[in-house]
Amino acid sequence: MHIPFTLTPLPITRHRFQSLQSKAGVLGKLIHKASQDDAFLKQAMEPITEGDPFFKHLWESHLKLQTQDTERRLPLLIMRSDFMDDATVGPKLIEFNAIAAGMGPFGQRIHELHKYVYTQHPTTYHQFSALPHTDTDTDTKLELVQNKAIDSLAEGIAQTTLQIKNEFNDDGPPRFLMVVQPDEDNVYDQHLLEYALQERGIQTVRRSFRELHDTLSSGESGRLMLEGVGSIDTVYLRSGYSHCDFYLGDLDQKDQCCHSLLQTRIFMEKHRVAMNATIRQQMASSKRVQTLLSAMNAQELCNKFELTHEEARAVKELLGTNLPITGDTIHWLEKENVDNWVLKNQGEGGGHAIFGQDIIHKLQELSPDDYAAWSIMQRLRPTPRSVPTVLVRKGEPQLCPDLISEIGVFTVHADGVPATNLVDEHEHEHEDNNDNTHNAGGYAGYLIRSKPALAPEGGVHSGMGVLDSLVYASN
Repeated sequence: MHIPFTLTPLPITRHRFQSLQSKAGVLGKLIHKASQDDAFLKQAMEPITEGDPFFKHLWESHLKLQTQDTERRLPLLIMRSDFMDDATVGPKLIEFNAIAAGMGPFGQRIHELHKYVYTQHPTTYHQFSALPHTDTDTDTKLELVQNKAIDSLAEGIAQTTLQIKNEFNDDGPPRFLMVVQPDEDNVYDQHLLEYALQERGIQTVRRSFRELHDTLSSGESGRLMLEGVGSIDTVYLRSGYSHCDFYLGDLDQKDQCCHSLLQTRIFMEKHRVAMNATIRQQMASSKRVQTLLSAMNAQELCNKFELTHEEARAVKELLGTNLPITGDTIHWLEKENVDNWVLKNQGEGGGHAIFGQDIIHKLQELSPDDYAAWSIMQRLRPTPRSVPTVLVRKGEPQLCPDLISEIGVFTVHADGVPATNLVDEHEHEHEDNNDNTHNAGGYAGYLIRSKPALAPEGGVHSGMGVLDSLVYASN
């Protein structure tokens, strides 16, 4: 079916967007540093292994790689940092997405669609635009916020793929392996990225973990080889963020759920390939780590993760309030207005956030061993758009009077170094010279997902969300 979308974009001030753009680069740097800090990962992961079987498996896989001293892969961090712009406290981080951080190509496509509506159907555009206008200024030129996510993500991946290829200087084209879910129906943004890589001379291959089992082997000097294909330079996981991605009963050993396919993932990390996401990256971008980072002050962030003072202050501005679950927290919440909070576990994707009185009911079900795997985040309440907005879902238009949005910013870092810095020349004309984090680098486009204010789940594929884009409002 057609993916749902808005007819007109979300207004944002230039200063606010550039601030998120630059600070997302700092977050990419931070998560890379956290992923390389063994003591910090141990502090984060060990307490949640009793309450979250999947992260227990990730932690055990990490320890196995550490023990064997075979982490040869080049960590390629393709991350989407998701924000909501609260009406009172401003933009705050909802979550990091370092594994299967998709839909960037759709972000570029909806920007292009909004540009088409604006240029070809200006009267309709202005009728449903949230920017103020009168009947006499419908031809006033607006500036949509450019989104080159397809080009930028592809360029970052291509550079890293060629880096690995050049290390070996062997025959054949550079190759990119996308690890996908079996029978996946959410594939179109994946294909858009693949096409962009193919245009850059890179051969793309799609396989599930099940298809990779017993088809991977080791070549010379740590080369990763795929049966029937040849050498692999980059591995990109669009699968692997839940147990179901690794479960296969006929291969699992007795009492060892997901053992075989997790071994396939570990095997890939033992080789010299660029890889997103590594097990380290997946752990470092977890809700648990987000909670720990929120509890640190700016000086602690500087000392622990080698951030500058400006970068640490930028991170603190974005992290918001995230609290661990303890007996005292539960007792306090029972007396609080729970509508001001969201309860989260470590799960990725839709369906893992709990609201309202369901928070209390869920907390009463947890044992103390489960507490560390859960956290509560202060609920963010963006200001709805000032005019009703047309949504198109399943090919049918509908009017939404209270649309709110989530802003995702993509970054790409290869071994901690920005692999792209896509800021077009026009943007440089408007840079805020007082923003010392602007050159943090790694920016690779954006994704806007909007939903009705009362809808609990904002996922485009699995919730009530719709694709959206941005237009500059006056500062």
